[in-house]
Amino acid sequence: MGILSGNPKDEPMHYGEISNVWLASTAAKGAISCYQAYLNHAGDKDLKKIIEDLIDQAELESKECDKLLTENGISPAPLLPERPPVKLEDIPAGARFTDPEIAAKISADTAVSLVACSQVMGQSIREDIGALFAKYHATKTAIGVKILKLNKDKGWLIPPPLQVKRPDNA
Repeated sequence: MGILSGNPKDEPMHYGEISNVWLASTAAKGAISCYQAYLNHAGDKDLKKIIEDLIDQAELESKECDKLLTENGISPAPLLPERPPVKLEDIPAGARFTDPEIAAKISADTAVSLVACSQVMGQSIREDIGALFAKYHATKTAIGVKILKLNKDKGWLIPPPLQVKRPDNA
């Protein structure tokens, strides 16, 4: 097999892997900034803990993806400036995200990121990159379960239409 045999870290990244890792790093950096803002807006302590977990995970992903890119001669996207903490009561009511809004958004973000991780895993030919995104997928799955439980416990979950009565098969 030549160039694609041996240690995967010695193999070149293909253009799809480069693009996927770069996009994952960029998305993680955007998530850090967005979730720092959500942390300022959130009032519920359980929601804040999950947001902090999401920030920690995004920081890890950004760092690991940037390291992978740099080791392969690719410049990662720059970091965004850190958001300063703000007191919740200093945010005007009309400008503030509510806890249910934040919970819905982080739920959607987590669902989308699971699909993105699966896509990178499927497109990678370097085992280390596939394994890295499998690790992210597993962590995001665990966080997603926590978000779902929070949404149910707090009464914030809005389910899609449920089929309560099934039509008769005639």
